[in-house]
Amino acid sequence: MARAGLTPDRVTRAGAELADEVGFAHVTASAVARRVGVQVASLYSHVRGTDDLRTRIALLALEELADRGDAALAGRAGRDALVALGDVYRDYAREHPGRYDAARHRLDPATAATSAGPRHAALARAVLRAYDLTETDQTHAVRLLGSVFHGFTSLELAGGFDHSAPDAQESWVRVLDAVDTMLRSWTA
Repeated sequence: MARAGLTPDRVTRAGAELADEVGFAHVTASAVARRVGVQVASLYSHVRGTDDLRTRIALLALEELADRGDAALAGRAGRDALVALGDVYRDYAREHPGRYDAARHRLDPATAATSAGPRHAALARAVLRAYDLTETDQTHAVRLLGSVFHGFTSLELAGGFDHSAPDAQESWVRVLDAVDTMLRSWTA
């Protein structure tokens, strides 16, 4: 029997909070059951197990990130849009490190297709409209943006920039300036 007030959404959110505290890799159905005060068997009334729970957290994180991206890009173009979208990923990762990790969780093709993942690609393509790239070059550039945003952010979260000057923020600005310059001069 399901515990009163417990829903799949509440279980997912409890898992997401736990991920931010202990890391996405440490989120299990039993850990979330302890967090919400139920037996693991009771949790299975709401999720099918750890894999389902992790997928639900990934979907939540993708949705949250896409919503932030939509809001950040409104009315922006070119470098301003590039910086806004990059900052969305970086800020989200700092605020929600476990959810950020979850957003990069591998999803099966059917789940990925119906997730907010395609919205992320659309956000990147919206940024790239100002750069007058061909469709094929946009695909390459979407991958470039993902590599830059996620690569820098992952290194920063892991402490990779903690022991050297200048400050990571200064590097972030320079990296985004370089990407903007590269996109403005992109050739096939």
